[in-house]
Amino acid sequence: MADLLIEGDELVLRLTALEKVESVHGDLRAPRSAVRSIEVLDDAHGPADVGLKIGERLPGHSEVAVVWRPGEKLFAVVHHATPRGVRVTFEGYEFDAWIVGSTDPEGLAARLGGPDRV
Repeated sequence: MADLLIEGDELVLRLTALEKVESVHGDLRAPRSAVRSIEVLDDAHGPADVGLKIGERLPGHSEVAVVWRPGEKLFAVVHHATPRGVRVTFEGYEFDAWIVGSTDPEGLAARLGGPDRV
């Protein structure tokens, strides 16, 4: 399962080897200054269900992909075992948001600095 963590001035989305293959992407790094909000999602699959995807997608089961929707570019890593998660919203970064499944999204948001800001 992917891990979302802070390393210095960066927010890092560390993917497993399988997730890297599924998403055709490596680990992601974003400046913490680009983070605008962190939101807990009861349905982390929903935001990744619409749009053009590059990567693995089994609707409602797992999404590990770059997702392009009208006016928005996301990176999603959500599995059947982690249907809840967080949405990290960015400004001035290549992705508008990351959607990350988690068994404890409230704890993850708190660990990253709270649900409103990293």
